[in-house]
Amino acid sequence: MAERLEFQPSNEVEHEEHWVAVSDLMGGLMMVFLLISVIYLVQLEIQSRKIKDVALLYDRLRTQLYHDFQSEFEEDLPRWGADISRDLSFRFYNTEVLFAHGSDDIKPAFRDILNDFFPRYVSIIMSDKYREDILEVRIEGHTSSDWGSAGDPDVAYIKNMALSQARTRTTLAYLLDLPMVIEERPWLTRHVTANGLSSSKVVYDETGVEDGVRSRRVEFRLRTDAESRIATILDVL
Repeated sequence: MAERLEFQPSNEVEHEEHWVAVSDLMGGLMMVFLLISVIYLVQLEIQSRKIKDVALLYDRLRTQLYHDFQSEFEEDLPRWGADISRDLSFRFYNTEVLFAHGSDDIKPAFRDILNDFFPRYVSIIMSDKYREDILEVRIEGHTSSDWGSAGDPDVAYIKNMALSQARTRTTLAYLLDLPMVIEERPWLTRHVTANGLSSSKVVYDETGVEDGVRSRRVEFRLRTDAESRIATILDVL
C-alpha cells in the first residue's frame, strides 16, 4: 500500500518563513542597538575620566596659587583692607581709600596699594609655573544697591553700573601704565579685563542684611584654562 504523503499548505509555509525573517531582523537590530549603547557608554566613561583629570589638575592649580598668594601677601592684606579667598579672588573693600565718592578717580592711597600689589601679583601668575594656565584676570567693580536720592532701585542699579564700569576701566588703565609691568603689557592686554557689576553681587552680613561698606569693593579674579577645558569636554557629551 503506497504511503500517503501530507503536505503543509503553501500559505502556512510562507507565514512561518515571514516570522523567521522578522525575528532575524529584530535580532540584528537589537545587536546594533546594543553595540551603539556600548560605544556610547565607553565614550561617556572616557569623557568622565577626562573631566575628573581636569578637575584634579584645576584643584591642584588653585591650591598652589592660593598658597603662593598667601605666602606673598598675607602680611599686607590687613594693611590694605583686603582679603583673599580660596577661589583666588582678591577683594579690596576699604572704601575710604579706593575712590572718591561717586567718582572713578582713584585715591592716592589706593594708587599706592596698586603700585605694591599688582607687580607682585603679575610676577606670580606670569611665572613659568602658571603662565600657560591663566585665561583671564578680571578686575571687577562692585557697588552697594544704594544711590543717594535715587528712590527707584532700577535707576540706582543703572547708575551704579555706569560708575562701577568707569572705575574698573580707570583701574585697568592705571595698572597698564605702571613702569614695573610695562614689559608685560602685551600679555596683560590679552588677559586683563575690566568688568563693572554694579550691585549684582552685594555682600550680606550674618543677619542677611546688605553690608553696604563691604559691597563697595574692587576684586581681582582669575579664570584658568581648566575651566574652559571642562566646558569643552561638556560640549561634546
